Amino acid sequence: MPAIESLKVKIFADGADFESMKQLARNPLVKGFTTNPSLMKKAGVTDYVAYAKQVLAAIPDRPISFEVFADEMDEMEAQGREIATWGDNVNVKIPVSNSRGESTAPLLRRLAEQGVELNVTALFTLEQVEEVAEALSADTPAIVSVFAGRIADTGIDPVPMMAEAARILKRKPKAELLWASPREILNIYHADEAGCHIITVSHDVLTKLNLVGKDLRAYSLETVQTFYKDATAAGFTIPTGQARAAE
Repeated sequence: MPAIESLKVKIFADGADFESMKQLARNPLVKGFTTNPSLMKKAGVTDYVAYAKQVLAAIPDRPISFEVFADEMDEMEAQGREIATWGDNVNVKIPVSNSRGESTAPLLRRLAEQGVELNVTALFTLEQVEEVAEALSADTPAIVSVFAGRIADTGIDPVPMMAEAARILKRKPKAELLWASPREILNIYHADEAGCHIITVSHDVLTKLNLVGKDLRAYSLETVQTFYKDATAAGFTIPTGQARAAE
């Protein structure tokens, strides 16, 4: 298996824990960051703007996506324009639809034509990829986030779909395809195979990067040793005939 460093796909860290983000910013493998309101809520963020500006002050040199959370198109647009002013390394994250299923494509078109660098999120179908590709500007960089991990959760192999999404986005050469919601390190290789430009990986999955290339026999032995150590530490016993006879 090739080293992670040799792959073309870029790794972005997905999360909102500020201390973890600062630590991951020291890892040269991490080329950018993504967040969303759910992750920020989980991390205990209460002031969205103050948090975002704290992150941008700590990580000024890599792209970071911050998401709008309004549900009406005019409010989404206003929030998107404000977020875009926070820094040159900011991508404005906008979902492919609002909570009522209304497409954001017209809004995406307006913002992209005005030079706002977007991260269009929560795509699950190739039809959505087509719609977003049509809306994006050929002159403005953008990220298109397809939730391949959640697609896989439904029993569908996302690799062929992501390969087709990459083909669709070639018509907009400044648009990058992002593999979202990976479940394991292997998905980084899947994303590279499919032609994705970016994969956004949760902080807990990123801790497994040091396992790439690990000797499997050694890993097997370590696993057995862990089971033995934990059982011993817990004081587990199973009375057996041999033990009873010794009594």
